[in-house]
Amino acid sequence: MNKRKAAVKLIRSRKKNLKNILFCTVVSVVLLLSAVNGASAAGIALPSLRIGVESGDNPEQVSVLMQILFLLTVLSPAPAILIMMTPFTRLAIVFSFLRQALGTQQTPSNQIIAGLSLFLTFFIMMPQWQEINNNALQPYLEKKISQETALKEAAIPIRKFMFKQTREKDLAIFVKMSKAEKPKSPEDISMTTLIPAFVISELKTAFIIGFVLFVPFLIIDMVVASVLLSMGMMMLPPILISLPFKLMLFVLVDGWNLIVGSMIKSFI
Repeated sequence: MNKRKAAVKLIRSRKKNLKNILFCTVVSVVLLLSAVNGASAAGIALPSLRIGVESGDNPEQVSVLMQILFLLTVLSPAPAILIMMTPFTRLAIVFSFLRQALGTQQTPSNQIIAGLSLFLTFFIMMPQWQEINNNALQPYLEKKISQETALKEAAIPIRKFMFKQTREKDLAIFVKMSKAEKPKSPEDISMTTLIPAFVISELKTAFIIGFVLFVPFLIIDMVVASVLLSMGMMMLPPILISLPFKLMLFVLVDGWNLIVGSMIKSFI
């Protein structure tokens, strides 16, 4: 009986809440309509928004609209272009390996690693972007070259950068798998073949650098674990003792300066 009474009370309370919500909704609609009518009666202009397709009197208007549509279309894969065609991949992976080797868990955080990798990417790619601005963007804005010519000129410095960092073995795999004719020069290799080869090469290079970073910190972990085992402290986690020593070593050798400097020099 008690359960039945509780269920009845719950149903009644829910009905009451539903009535209150409906009442508040009706009152809000009535107040909104009255406010709109009052504003229109007082001669107050109300904002409106219209979206439509109209005929253009000038062909340049159509051209501008197409350029805006093209720009919005290009911005959607912009993050993938930034990650896959720049040093961002190598930098982010190396910094993640460094954090794991130090054993600091989430310090530095993912946001700091991504931000540092992004600004280092801007610094490394600045010569290429200046060349794109001088040879492709500015002439196109001044209407000296066509859009197709601007895209070809913009791709030249990016292709040079990717070819410099791509291994011939990785490039040969994708050329073979594409089943295209054997290229006679680097200009014959398409971007669809060059980009995945560049990404694979960057991943391999990043893993090699990560392995080199792990070695000194692994030695410290082994030494600390051996000392603790010889002292009979088997229940004490070795990472708890080795972390201060790894941080001290990293700071004494000025690790961030060495790693960031070496990473930048590897791209120049």
